[in-house]
Order: sequence, then C-alpha cells, then structure tokens
Amino acid sequence: MSEQVTVYSTSVCPYCVRAKQLLERKGIAYKEINLSQESPEVRIELMQKTNHRTVPQIFIKDQFIGGFDQLYALEREGKLDELLAS
Repeated sequence: MSEQVTVYSTSVCPYCVRAKQLLERKGIAYKEINLSQESPEVRIELMQKTNHRTVPQIFIKDQFIGGFDQLYALEREGKLDELLAS
C-alpha cells in the first residue's frame, strides 16, 4: 500500500516527533518531508498552499488536515482510521 500520509516536519520539532510516533504506533506508513533539508522554496510553497507557518503539516490523501493537534483529535474521535479507509 502506498503512503497515504505526508508529514512536513523539521529536525527540531517535538510535535513532529509526536505525530510520527502516533502514526508509527498505528502502523500507518507515511512520507516525511523534512523542511530543514529542503530548499526554502519548498517551505514557501507549502505556506502558500496551507496558510500555516508551523510544523508538522500533515496531509492525508492530499487533503490538509493540520498539525499534531488535529491528527490527535482525529485519532481520539475515531475518525483517523475512517479517513484512511475512505
């Protein structure tokens, strides 16, 4: 199964670590794009696309869901598995 989740992160972000740990604990494969290792243009394009400056920025099936708080809320409400299955 191809990765349905993309996590934009940086090397020094504790919420990025928590988001990746949640995904790993659930056995969800994800693609990580570490903005610390990308050109500044990648970050600029992402900010223009989402209107968010913070990381992580998480996409499920190309839909922007937000950051760690939104990911955790989806999991807590039982909606994360539904979103991935749809």
